[in-house]
Amino acid sequence: MSSFRRTLAATALSLVTLVSAGYAGAADLTVKAVKPAAEVPFFFVIDNRVSFSWMPKGTDPGMYTVNPNGSVDGTTAKQVYSFTHFDAWAYGTNFFTISMYKSGHNDPASPCVAPGLLITGAPGDCAGATEIYGLFRSTFGFNEIFNTKAFTMGPLRNVSFEVGMDANTENNFLAPAKRDVVAGLQFAFDLPYKGYINVAPLMYWEYSNHNAFTQCGLFGPGIPGTTCNSDGNVSYRPTWAVEVNYYMDLGFLPPNMQFFSISGRAGWYGPKGDSNGLPALSGPGRFSTASKVELNSEPIRLTFDASKAFMGPKYSHFVDLWVAYRYWQNKFGLDHNAMPGVCTLAANGVSTNSCTESTVYGGVTVKF
Repeated sequence: MSSFRRTLAATALSLVTLVSAGYAGAADLTVKAVKPAAEVPFFFVIDNRVSFSWMPKGTDPGMYTVNPNGSVDGTTAKQVYSFTHFDAWAYGTNFFTISMYKSGHNDPASPCVAPGLLITGAPGDCAGATEIYGLFRSTFGFNEIFNTKAFTMGPLRNVSFEVGMDANTENNFLAPAKRDVVAGLQFAFDLPYKGYINVAPLMYWEYSNHNAFTQCGLFGPGIPGTTCNSDGNVSYRPTWAVEVNYYMDLGFLPPNMQFFSISGRAGWYGPKGDSNGLPALSGPGRFSTASKVELNSEPIRLTFDASKAFMGPKYSHFVDLWVAYRYWQNKFGLDHNAMPGVCTLAANGVSTNSCTESTVYGGVTVKF
């Protein structure tokens, strides 16, 4: 606790003591001791939750099935299990989430390289892939660091320094192992009904990932760093990013219906170089493997506070039921109009429908 806050707390407590003692005799003041100020906890907000959701039309780039009638199915159902943690302390906030995505058979685990196909070319019925994805974001508020209100004006509540990282791993043949870091500023604005919207312009650097299909020796000897990667690992160049998230209770509803809220997020990530890490193989037009601006978003989530509705305000958001819309274009930075064999069919350029994710999904979240 800062000395400034200790002083405020001690002063407030002293004033309360003197006011209450004014109705007693002077002798009482000489024998009654002032209680020490209570320490403010290091973390004054801690929120932990677990969620289960079902996504009927998830995607994984390059995982698709060509149906007998020529149509292409690039979607797969996914079960999602998540843990999230949020805390607030004297100088900022921390947010962490880790999720497990369990796919259907249209997104197979290794040793299949595509639905129903082993790396040898023989048919194979592989289980759906499992992905683990973690994300961390931490902010340091300028108002708190400098003990000022200079960064609060109008709807602007605070400006913060933000840092974070992402990491994932998946047991498919591609075997991605994404590692990235972000750093920049976050501008926090107030919305009606105790809501907020945060806008964060950031530097984004995906400094490591893995792509088994680019491994030297898989399709011949190759030239390391030119036509193949010696160990399948890829490093991209730093680029820009903008992340936005918001939340607002639907406080305009009648009191007996104030169990609903809306929230959402969006992240734009700039081009980070060749998607395979091998510019020498990048072709023009639909044969290009250059990365594109990626939009990863959940523009709206409608949440029903079931515990508040059935157990009262004391249990607000202990159990939430929600439905959301998810839209992810140029997934992982892959150009949905190019990337032959992944985002488009190599033969005719028809979309595989696997590099853009568009799905309604729903779930339940429990606070503990």
